Amino acid sequence: MDNGRRDKNKNERRIDHLMNLVEKSTRTQRHLEEHSDISSSPENIQHAKEIQKERKEEINNLKNIIANGDDTSKEAHMKNTEKRFLYAEGYLNHNADRMDSETFKNAKERQEHRKEQLDSYS
Repeated sequence: MDNGRRDKNKNERRIDHLMNLVEKSTRTQRHLEEHSDISSSPENIQHAKEIQKERKEEINNLKNIIANGDDTSKEAHMKNTEKRFLYAEGYLNHNADRMDSETFKNAKERQEHRKEQLDSYS
């Protein structure tokens, strides 16, 4: 496969991923706006807001990659992923005992995904 075709496939996957992130972000934002007053757990609301922040960063990163190409943003993406990994790890260590099991499980899965992303940069 030539580089042009490979780049096109990468961008198609990035656009699909970008659309998926925007849809998830929109649904979560709508849910926060409609139901944040009835949530039984402030930690869950905080966690959803953190996820939204991560999605926004990833959306901006994908937009930058699609618009400007791969080279300039790979390092920035790695740096952001590392920052999110460290922040989330601290959050989990500090709040694990107050999180319900499903939220904790989901957060640990996201951490594992971030770790895989960081390992792939090495």
